[in-house]
Amino acid sequence: MKLLSVVIPCYNSQDYMKYCIESLLIGGEHVELLIVNDGSVDGTAAIADDYARKYPTIVKAIHQENGGHGEAVNTGVKHATGVHLKVVDSDDWVDTRAYLKILETLNSFMVDNKSVDMIISNFVYEKNGEKYKKVMKYENVLPEGIIFSWDDMKPFRKGQYILMHSVIFRTQMLRDCGLKLPKHTFYVDNLFVYAPLEYVKKLYYINVDFYRYFIGREDQSVHESVMIKRIDQQIKVNKLLIEQVDLNTIENEKLHRYMLHHLEIVTVVSAVLLIRSGTAENFNKRRELWKYIKNEDAALYRSLRYGFMGWLMNLPGRPGRIISLGAYKISQRLVGFN
Repeated sequence: MKLLSVVIPCYNSQDYMKYCIESLLIGGEHVELLIVNDGSVDGTAAIADDYARKYPTIVKAIHQENGGHGEAVNTGVKHATGVHLKVVDSDDWVDTRAYLKILETLNSFMVDNKSVDMIISNFVYEKNGEKYKKVMKYENVLPEGIIFSWDDMKPFRKGQYILMHSVIFRTQMLRDCGLKLPKHTFYVDNLFVYAPLEYVKKLYYINVDFYRYFIGREDQSVHESVMIKRIDQQIKVNKLLIEQVDLNTIENEKLHRYMLHHLEIVTVVSAVLLIRSGTAENFNKRRELWKYIKNEDAALYRSLRYGFMGWLMNLPGRPGRIISLGAYKISQRLVGFN
């Protein structure tokens, strides 16, 4: 049985997918690479098939009609045979030494007959043109070298949170929790990492800079201008986070605090992009989003709206919007996102 299944969603990825795949092939027979061609119309399918022919015991090429990033991940989870599962986007890559360290750790779990639901590691913002690479680390909040639970976790800083790039899940746990991401929807990586958290009981942190998260293409989904154009997609995911997990049922205090923290960040991103657009239509959408949250869960609304970040994003009038955007720009520099 493979230690790790790596799902590589690909859509028109011919120009960069090889670098991603080559970085993962170093895992050898311990790993299976599931290249999911999501209805590409360029050379993606041929590249995937070529790798599957060259490495038949490691690489599987899966072709499907276009369903979006979430459906590609769903397909990967369905076909995975590895004990653990990682999603790596086709324009990203992994660090070799960190990768080997992670595989060594996963192998030790197998040898010792230990089961871990979620493994967390660091990721690096590979921002195009930036000499200084921001690293999202967790050494200040997670214990190292031991299997731990949510009770052992310390509070996260503002702007520090667990993303898809950070996590490796136990494959069967993903299936047991019924994770299914929506089709034709952007920004579902937040759902992928958030929805399963209430099913995670055992965690392990490996303090290595494993995932290299590339930021810089103008057509990239996380580019600010693209996110503003697709703001309805961001709002959709924001609402799905609220609908799919009832925080009132989360009994563990530290897990509840973290999930509220994560939801706060996503909601602040939604709110500030709506401000950033500068249109009356999107200012109305911002008010509608807050109204939606209030109607869904009044206690959650109070936590999000009147927490520091919520307060900062809702200062009244044009001066308030200027302050909110200034805070957003500072957070961009501190956290490193686009």
